Amino acid sequence: MTAAQMTARRAGPLRGVVRAPGDKSISHRALIFGALAKGVTEVEGLLEGEDVKRSAAAMAAFGATVERVGEGRWRVEGHGRFSEPADIIDCGNAGTGARLIMGAAAGFDLRATFTGDSSLRGRPMNRVLNPLGEMGATWLCREGGRLPLTLKGGGLKHISYTVPVPSAQVKSAVLLAGLHAEGGVEVIELEATRDHTERMLRAFGAEVLVTEDGPRRRIVLPGGQALSGAHVRVPGDPSSAAFPLVAALITPGSEVTVQGMLLNELRIGLLDTLGEMGADLSVTNVREEGGETVADVTARYSALTGVEVPPERAPSMIDEYPILAVAAAFADGPTVMRGIGEMRVKESDRIALMAAGLSACGVGVEEGADSLTVVGAVRANHGVAGGARVTTHGDHRIAMSHLILGLASDHAVAVDEPGMIATSFPGFLDLMRGLGAEVEA
Repeated sequence: MTAAQMTARRAGPLRGVVRAPGDKSISHRALIFGALAKGVTEVEGLLEGEDVKRSAAAMAAFGATVERVGEGRWRVEGHGRFSEPADIIDCGNAGTGARLIMGAAAGFDLRATFTGDSSLRGRPMNRVLNPLGEMGATWLCREGGRLPLTLKGGGLKHISYTVPVPSAQVKSAVLLAGLHAEGGVEVIELEATRDHTERMLRAFGAEVLVTEDGPRRRIVLPGGQALSGAHVRVPGDPSSAAFPLVAALITPGSEVTVQGMLLNELRIGLLDTLGEMGADLSVTNVREEGGETVADVTARYSALTGVEVPPERAPSMIDEYPILAVAAAFADGPTVMRGIGEMRVKESDRIALMAAGLSACGVGVEEGADSLTVVGAVRANHGVAGGARVTTHGDHRIAMSHLILGLASDHAVAVDEPGMIATSFPGFLDLMRGLGAEVEA
């Protein structure tokens, strides 16, 4: 039986060395690229959370052979194409999986029906469907581009597409579709987003041309290319590493090291921001693994100061704003986060839920249409009260963020629906307890 709630309370300092779970974005892509490629792809360090397992099942449904051969080790044998699935593709809570798989499937002459849990069925898919439609795909779905959705692919043509909002999911879906479009595809980003798809295309043997002009990026994928199976080592997810790192920063006497964390320059906005807040962070053992830069990151308890986060930093840390808001709650002075409207269309409305949860725990907050301001407890001349049971609406990052808050609050903080944490961080409870955190399920 899944626990109805999880509770975190103040205990002693957090200490230890851990490894973050595999990066979720790269894990999804490794499975999808392996299924699209000809030959065998071997993956190490795959995140074995519920979201990624849904993508593994989907790749098997599209005709690839997908098998788990050990802890975090998976083998995918692809045939260079997708076959029409015999059943509905259930993506669960995985927005990344759903959007990327639709892009990949659009390149083939097949029909596929996609669905997901109640959260995913409420998330709009138009931002992906619009460019796929320009390329020649068709679909039937609920109002607003919501799942369940039946996609008809094949016969795609070249487009040059400017992504209207910073979204690596949209960019990746278009590039995946472009693999099997006549003449390939061109994608223009007005603001750079995570570039794991471009890197992985190259790792699987494709030619990808990227030019940059300030924040603007132009990505060209020439047509007529085939992918070949590859070996993928998945680095530690910075979005997951953020939780033990921030826990150490706000818990007196703490020192925590996360090994093997992805240090991609388009994914380290949180580290930059925490550094500006005065966080005692050290980055050591920087190295290359599987085409990505990784390192060991150590966080020590710090006196933090509120800052204004540049809006243009949002694409590099969009999933980390909830845990940044927790760090901000313990800072001296307000932390202002603007340009974060994308948070409202994640697994939940994360701006609204973080504002509600922090407020219930006695933290001053101000919510805007695309902004969140957190008044730090130091300037407010008191600690964080805590003492609330936070409604998460099934959002794993909302749940974990408030549990970290509870570790340094005056009173325990509880969250509902903690089972959803397994979508991205299946070992969260054991990892935090191993560092000395008092968390009860």
